[in-house]
Amino acid sequence: MKITDLMIQETMIMDLKAVTKEAAIDELIASLAASGRINDQVLFKEMILKREAESSTGIGGGIAMPHAKTKAVNEPTVVFAKSSQGVDFEALDGEAAYVFFMIAAPEGAGNTHLRTLAALSRLLIDTEFIAQLMNTKTPGEVTALFDSKQAVEEAAKAEKEAAKRREAAKKESEKAPESDVTSESDPMKVDGTSDAFVVAVTACPTGIAHTFMAEDALKKKAQEMGVEIRVETNGSEGAQNVLTEEEIRRATGVIIAADKNVEMARFNGKPVLQRPVSDGIRKSEELIRKAMSGDAPIYRSEGGGESQAMDAEKGSIGTKVYKDLMNGISHMLPFVVGGGILLAISFLIEQLAGDNHPLFQLLQTIGGGDGAFHFLIPVLAGFIALSIGDRPALMPGMVGGLMALNSNSGFLGGLAAGFLAGYVVILLRKVFAGLPKALDGLKPILLYPVVGLLVTGTIMFYLFDPFFSWINLGLIDILNNLGTGNAVILGLILGGMMSIDMGGPFNKAAYAFAIGVFTSSGNTNGAMMAAVMAGGMVPPLAIALATTFFKHKFTEQERKSGVTNYVMGLSFITEGAIPFAAADPLRVLTSCILGSAVAGGLTQLWSINVPAPHGGIFVAALANHALLFLLAVLIGAVISGLLLGLWKKPLERK
Repeated sequence: MKITDLMIQETMIMDLKAVTKEAAIDELIASLAASGRINDQVLFKEMILKREAESSTGIGGGIAMPHAKTKAVNEPTVVFAKSSQGVDFEALDGEAAYVFFMIAAPEGAGNTHLRTLAALSRLLIDTEFIAQLMNTKTPGEVTALFDSKQAVEEAAKAEKEAAKRREAAKKESEKAPESDVTSESDPMKVDGTSDAFVVAVTACPTGIAHTFMAEDALKKKAQEMGVEIRVETNGSEGAQNVLTEEEIRRATGVIIAADKNVEMARFNGKPVLQRPVSDGIRKSEELIRKAMSGDAPIYRSEGGGESQAMDAEKGSIGTKVYKDLMNGISHMLPFVVGGGILLAISFLIEQLAGDNHPLFQLLQTIGGGDGAFHFLIPVLAGFIALSIGDRPALMPGMVGGLMALNSNSGFLGGLAAGFLAGYVVILLRKVFAGLPKALDGLKPILLYPVVGLLVTGTIMFYLFDPFFSWINLGLIDILNNLGTGNAVILGLILGGMMSIDMGGPFNKAAYAFAIGVFTSSGNTNGAMMAAVMAGGMVPPLAIALATTFFKHKFTEQERKSGVTNYVMGLSFITEGAIPFAAADPLRVLTSCILGSAVAGGLTQLWSINVPAPHGGIFVAALANHALLFLLAVLIGAVISGLLLGLWKKPLERK
């Protein structure tokens, strides 16, 4: 398949008008929409911006490649655009971007399409080719240039394959030992006399552009340096040219140029450089030199988890703590939702048939303190510990969380147990580092778990459990005795936090606080749950109302998406508002935060208690003041919807 089969001339923009990054993205998306290649501009832009948030697709050298793989795409398409004045695309080299390729791939893109997109990405490493593109005047010239370049590349590849076959046949006839280089999956021999051999893995979240650009950049630089290299790509089609055990064993060093997780345990004991995929494109020489010299942390994969040998460029302490905390919360949430919904149903049955009904007792057992909810704090603590100390820390963390659950130190004690167990295992690695090599196999399966459990359990029993029990019980007492004014302020804060990032750290922090209060009270104190649930229901409902009553300010696709937000809002799925927030963050977020804060504050003003951690309108009947709860949500949604509708500018008529 030719690259130009995806690069439609009618979508090309030969003189991009935008001068800012977001305006450039909007102009490129508009071209896709006008040609019918996408079906949901809002969703597509959300996915483009999500990819940009991970790392800029302004790869440097005057090139930007915003891309997304989503159901919003009807047909695989590449939009080519040029800008004469340049756009600050937050490029990796700090320079303006002049050439743009917006890649739109559907969720079910076939292998042929994905391979074609990979071929496009590799061409963009050629600076001479980019200069030729800049000199094109018409879409026809762009198409002709790509067809010519791809033909040359395919001819060179065919000649290379033929040369390999001739060499293999010659060696076979001479009965010489078989060469290591017989197929695409074999190492690329650049200089047969060089002892340096480097292996690499490239991967980006979408796997349709940067993965292959990094691969090509590393290969070309290695060829210039006379270094033998093998590159495994982890793209949309999965892992390709997978590294063998023998190749990893004889490699001087390993380069991981990736923005997503790749299989790491196989590199245990090797010098491993872990960098963003963009470094594979722009800093290929630096990475190869460091890998050749072994100038990298030694990867240790005890227990099969992630590396303890992190590159210096990996991020701040705050980022690491947040990542560890979110790992615990994300694994805990399925227990919250599953157990919470069953609990909510059981409460409804209790109201209709009494607490002696067999179905009530069954659902209470499955979802409540003897079932799913019994695991909340242990799972939270265990997976925080796993994120920090890998698999050997999982069991000590979960046991520490269970001790927190049984000692009334609750949610706070579980948080402490997770971080404690994780860092205890890291400390034990240092303590046992001097043991004989013969004992290495015992460390992850015996020494770390057993000693880690003993140390974690002892500290929890004598120090953390009493301390956090005192704090937890004191917090519950304060909450139970809050005056109306203070309770309303807390409700305002929690409700507003639910809309700040709609599923991000602030949202999760507010929700986790409410869950902690709820579980610590024996699943009865749902005052804070009422505030966060009301606050979380407001954003999608506000979007739905705004798109319904201010139709002239939203596109047809936005109005269609707005209808689905009625269902999401009523179901307490805040994330339904994210596409609108991504497209217009100032107006949407400001409006939603104000409405959510009002809704959260009203739940406390009216002393509403919702004894269920999830469910939205479907558990409203459980509230002590069900109608007031619904009224609080409605008031917050109307405030946000009106603010957004009045603030948003009408669509420009074409």
